[in-house]
Amino acid sequence: MSAKHPIICVTGSSGAGTTSVRRTFEQIFRREQINAAYIEGDAFHRYDREEMKAKMAEAEDRHNTAFSHFGEEANLLAELESVFRSYGDIGTGKTRHYVHDAEEAAKYKTDSGKFTAWEEIPYSSDLLFYEGLHGAAVTKNVNISRHADLKIGVVPVLNLEWIQKIHRDKEERGYSDEAVMDTILRRMPDYVHFIIPQFTQTDINFQRIPTVDTSNPFIARSIPTADESFVVIRFRSPRGIDFSYLLSMIHDSFMSRANSIVIPGGKLDLAMQLILTPMILQLMERKRRTFF
Repeated sequence: MSAKHPIICVTGSSGAGTTSVRRTFEQIFRREQINAAYIEGDAFHRYDREEMKAKMAEAEDRHNTAFSHFGEEANLLAELESVFRSYGDIGTGKTRHYVHDAEEAAKYKTDSGKFTAWEEIPYSSDLLFYEGLHGAAVTKNVNISRHADLKIGVVPVLNLEWIQKIHRDKEERGYSDEAVMDTILRRMPDYVHFIIPQFTQTDINFQRIPTVDTSNPFIARSIPTADESFVVIRFRSPRGIDFSYLLSMIHDSFMSRANSIVIPGGKLDLAMQLILTPMILQLMERKRRTFF
């Protein structure tokens, strides 16, 4: 953790909705005129698209059907921790970009499925924002969580997470039902060992719970909408959280436990704005005091 160079991370698995949470942070940064540097978890995969396919085939030849992007072996977690540590110390570090599609390939002048070159994060940023799989990871080899000043978990209930992934992979990537199911099964051991434990490290978890039947995610015709959901917001420490204010501002919300508030799914952006804005401003005020 660093007062001079704060770090915010949003962590969650593929299909969890971390990108939507990132958009809310971007809105806050623009409104508050905060210059954020961004790094993404995909940039710290160990292998590019073709290399990962080859490594997966090698793993299957060794009867290892659980090799996935969720695990430590397929990621540069030590390098990610090094970036967090470096940024916290001196306000910079090295990162790169994973090129997902043709649009990004044109932007970065790098083939889809490849990485751009490593580059230094500009010294001029106010804070570092990470979105990806391992922002709060703790293993026997790394402790990335300890370097972040604000850690957010995005954790839909499992069947909803699967529905979101199934629809994304089929519609955007052209995967078959069987291919998506194989991916889910292959990732499950690493999901249990590397993704789930992070949500005990996070300061706030946002968990969306649908109010429609999601018992068989593989036959769901559509992703449950925000209005067909509730969101459970859990604070690791409720100290300093004005729950009375949140309840008055977010209609139809209620407390489920002393550290948890439940809101209608359609009010998630409002809730994040109300909760996260003062936390971000506190980080910036703490930063300002260290320089003056």
